[in-house]
Amino acid sequence: MKVFLADASVDELPVEHPGLSFTKKFLACWEDDTHTTLDAWVDSTQADDRKADLMLQMDIEGAEYQVLASVSDALLSRFRIIIIEFHHLDHLWNQGFLYLVAPIFKRLLRSHYCVHLHPNNCCGSIVRGGLEIPRIMEFTFLRKDRVSAAASPLHRFPHPLDVDNTSRPQLVLPECWWKPTL
Repeated sequence: MKVFLADASVDELPVEHPGLSFTKKFLACWEDDTHTTLDAWVDSTQADDRKADLMLQMDIEGAEYQVLASVSDALLSRFRIIIIEFHHLDHLWNQGFLYLVAPIFKRLLRSHYCVHLHPNNCCGSIVRGGLEIPRIMEFTFLRKDRVSAAASPLHRFPHPLDVDNTSRPQLVLPECWWKPTL
């Protein structure tokens, strides 16, 4: 599998490998010497097959919202699996923040199912209106054509493969985050 990485905060990969390709740029919603859009970056790395399925894993410290708002529908539909660490979720109670991020989640959920959530225990959580909200959570999405809508809902959480990210106290998501309502 070919792996493409982009990060302007490091000069080079820690190891060389023929399957790894590195771009020293940040993902953003504009292009300049140190920034690129997701569409432009994928175009620059996918010369061999522009229709193949892709997997996206993104942890870009809050810039994920602008990147997802600016990605084309054509590229978004190529991602079979999307794993994103969403930051600043404690601001969901802020009307301005919610106004910006709600359409991004709606857009993702048009073509993908959210199949897993993992709260990052690095930064804790807040409680508002009786709801605990982790400040940072990793979401895993699977494109809808890859799974049946009638797939069995999750009955055990956290998943046995979930591992806390730091030595801080574990964050356990309340059932309202992951258990379907009837």
